[in-house]
Amino acid sequence: MNAIENSGMDKEARICVAGTDTLMGGAIVRELKGQGYSCIAPSADEEPAWSDEHAVAEYMQRTQPEYVFVAAGKSAGILGNQQYPAALMLDNLRVAANVIDSAYHCGVQKLLYLASSCCYPKHCAQPMRVESLLSGPLEPTSEPYALAKLAGIKLCQAYRRQYGANFVVGILGDAFGPGDDFSAENSHVIPALIRRMHEAKAAGADSVVIWGSGSPRREFMLSDELAGACIHVMQHYEGPRPINLAGAPALSIREAAESIREVVGFEGELVFDTTKPDGMPMKGLDSTPLRELGWSPCTSFRKAVQQTYRWFLGNAAKEGTTVGG
Repeated sequence: MNAIENSGMDKEARICVAGTDTLMGGAIVRELKGQGYSCIAPSADEEPAWSDEHAVAEYMQRTQPEYVFVAAGKSAGILGNQQYPAALMLDNLRVAANVIDSAYHCGVQKLLYLASSCCYPKHCAQPMRVESLLSGPLEPTSEPYALAKLAGIKLCQAYRRQYGANFVVGILGDAFGPGDDFSAENSHVIPALIRRMHEAKAAGADSVVIWGSGSPRREFMLSDELAGACIHVMQHYEGPRPINLAGAPALSIREAAESIREVVGFEGELVFDTTKPDGMPMKGLDSTPLRELGWSPCTSFRKAVQQTYRWFLGNAAKEGTTVGG
């Protein structure tokens, strides 16, 4: 592969989005189409199992993408991380190894690997900067998943050093939005709260119980807006270090829950169960490098919740299921 050079995606470029069935993968596809990119693959019916080495290699050799977004890999909230640590870790390790290696052998011009803010140490200095990666113990509830994502980060960097591959890494803030997973087993905090308050409202319940103290703070961001950050980084960022993809004001779980209650129209009490784990106390990402590239978010949390709830009402709730796309 040629030495790393600045690369701006042509509107006709062959683009592969690994994980179109994930929240971020689906959002990236929508944003690419909205920006006028015309050659985006794979479609839902031809997407390979990204954890299958041979299927990935065959697909990449056949389609010869020029740009690759790696959004594939299973994820879950605190409950899912506690119940399925091995499955989550193994799937994400396989995805990273398969897609990154196949992308190199196919000679892609550029790859963006999406990691998670849970890769940072549990008691990381705030706001979290990439220099803090691997500087301390991880949050125990998400450690296996986080280690797999850290392996993906290091694999991208290793391919850069050994082969000059133009592979970059983006570390996502806490994303939610249309097409999210609203299931009881795998949902993250925002879709879980939307589903539970919607069901409590429908049942006329007096209260909703929320795990933890409500004090942890997160940068919650609309997935479709984060997709814009991903595309901006693909177009403009060439550095070897990961870049944080965030920039929204940090909210406590309690503040987020109160806002969701207002949007959903649930009038009952919010009860915080302090016997359940909180997860990381704070996840605020230093987004200075991203802002210096010319990108920052503009969608408020309340507006993002409204968009997500509308999607939920028109899809998951209407179909009698709590699982999004």
